[in-house]
Amino acid sequence: MSTQSPSPPSGAASGDAPPDRTHTSYTQRVGALRDSAYRIRMHALDMGETQGQGYIGQALGVADILAVVYKDVLNHRPGEPDWPGRDRFLLSIGHYAIALYAALAEAGVLDVGELATYGSDDSRLPMSGMASYTPGMEISGGSLGHGLGVAAGMALGLRHQGSDAHVYNLLSDGELDEGSTWEAALACAHHGLDNVTAIVDVNALQADGPTKGVLRTEPVMAKWEAFGWHAIRVDGNDIEALVAAFDSLREHRGSPAVLICDTRIGRGVPMLETREKAHFMRVEEHEWQLARDQLTERHRTRSGSDSAIPQGEGLVR
Repeated sequence: MSTQSPSPPSGAASGDAPPDRTHTSYTQRVGALRDSAYRIRMHALDMGETQGQGYIGQALGVADILAVVYKDVLNHRPGEPDWPGRDRFLLSIGHYAIALYAALAEAGVLDVGELATYGSDDSRLPMSGMASYTPGMEISGGSLGHGLGVAAGMALGLRHQGSDAHVYNLLSDGELDEGSTWEAALACAHHGLDNVTAIVDVNALQADGPTKGVLRTEPVMAKWEAFGWHAIRVDGNDIEALVAAFDSLREHRGSPAVLICDTRIGRGVPMLETREKAHFMRVEEHEWQLARDQLTERHRTRSGSDSAIPQGEGLVR
């Protein structure tokens, strides 16, 4: 497993160009991202409660990744989600939509109050991602394995246009079962698409059971490298490791890159981290507030200060 050392602040965020971060300490940067991941998890729990079930475990697992991507990496304009110069973030795992809605609200693309409509009739936030419904949702989800192919096409188009925009594709380890994913990986390497970064959520679980039992993909890093990709592997629930990895990837040129992130389903809520049948999780009515309490306590403990805990601001209830 590749390891990365935390690096000092280097640019990336919303707007036409990365902001000047030279006066922002690395500690403050990481602390702000941890707070952002906490809020994304809280939003996901609040949305999950409206349905009583769903892909809550995955949302909790990828919250750290989404916090870093949306608050520290993507060049985008929250109030102008169709801005032509934006970086594209493709969610090919459509059932992770609850996680992306939470991140879009945290990033200011969606109004936090709209999260309360999740999964309801006439909502812009269906349970599976739909690009035609939701601002900031670049592609529709459904049958897995199409995201990286779309990313390759977008990246080629952007290159022909002379655009500096980058394409990121979040996919799951279960999507590595799909031959179309590897065909797209070959195409990206063949065309030298260094404006593509794949982010693989390795949570070791898919609908039919543990990933290694359904179709073993390890050694996954060696496979991507054999397909011509620059590969880094990190703990996807470690903010500092993610920051260092993305800082490193900003400097990479000459080939597509993949960031392989080992995550834990239910991360941040101890009682959900160990729950059986966690792919599509059912949570009892009385457990939702307990889950929020555990999340807040875990974040408070890791932050080392009560001041990092938002006092109800911007959270759906």
